[in-house]
Amino acid sequence: MSLIIGLTGGIGSGKSTVAKFFAGLGADVVDTDSIAHELTQPQGAAIPAIRKIFTGKFITAEGALNRKEMRALVFSDDGLRRKLEAILHPLIRIEVARRAASFSAPYGIIVVPLLFETGGYREMIGRVLVVDCDEQVQIARAMARTGLDEQTARAIMATQLSRRERLRRADDVIANDADMPHLRQQVDVLHKKYLTLVNKD
Repeated sequence: MSLIIGLTGGIGSGKSTVAKFFAGLGADVVDTDSIAHELTQPQGAAIPAIRKIFTGKFITAEGALNRKEMRALVFSDDGLRRKLEAILHPLIRIEVARRAASFSAPYGIIVVPLLFETGGYREMIGRVLVVDCDEQVQIARAMARTGLDEQTARAIMATQLSRRERLRRADDVIANDADMPHLRQQVDVLHKKYLTLVNKD
């Protein structure tokens, strides 16, 4: 694998949709949110540590993470959020590295919502792609997609890098502020660009 792209963006920006478009064009894709879900399912590798640190109150009867309860807790307490991240992020990075090692497409995409905030991925990736949109649009999409209230959506955004700083650090940007055809067109352009970069190497 000669090129791995780190795909990031704020909550509700459209990262998953963009990643699906790239996958449809043949890119290998790993999504850290999906891995986090796997780690916190019944018998997931993160469950014992979560149970130990946060108690069984945050584990469902089936043995999975109670995501709604945990979200309410950690986005109201930075210290507890960091404790949860200290459990999850190392496990996620290990699994990302394992999956990336088996990439076979010309280039790969690693979707990391907190790419800049958490660190630990820079040694894996060659470029950063930011999916960007207006912050009010982010909030509306996050509320519609996950059922979050506006206060929680804003609390999550407050833990993420500012829009301006994300854009400053990006190598490539996709603007997700129009319709799906426009979004797909931008993905197509970058797909060709990434293939060109791979071929240059």
